[in-house]
Amino acid sequence: MYSTVLILHSIFRWLVLITLLYAIFRAYKGYTTKAKFSQLDNKVRHWTATIAHIQLILGILVYIKSPIIKYFFSDFKNLISDWDLTFFSLFHVVLMITAIVVITIGSAKAKRNITDIGKFKIMLVYFSIAIAIIIIAIPWPFSPLVSRPYLRTF
Repeated sequence: MYSTVLILHSIFRWLVLITLLYAIFRAYKGYTTKAKFSQLDNKVRHWTATIAHIQLILGILVYIKSPIIKYFFSDFKNLISDWDLTFFSLFHVVLMITAIVVITIGSAKAKRNITDIGKFKIMLVYFSIAIAIIIIAIPWPFSPLVSRPYLRTF
């Protein structure tokens, strides 16, 4: 089960990034052209948040089943100095939860905003902050923090 959830978490990373980038693009375009906040814009906002929440659930499952996390907390005092373990046990999870909270707040505020320009602005600001946090916290293959492949496989 752990390896399957880990692979799904790896795949959903790309869905989160794609939907966030698309939502940011639509928000930027709508904000700069003073467009009407359409049904499609609302669906993009909603599905971006939904996919991010699915990723959060997958991430929580990975976290609670991970042998790396269990090992880290078995000897926290000595292993806190191991950056790979600390990254996944603390840094990654805290930043990703923060990003999901930012997405959720931005989505909810945009949904409730009265003006179309306000909805676009809120989406643009909150989703941009979230993607910046996510990009920092993803273990990219080229990351100086810790690296993992672009896509996990069996």
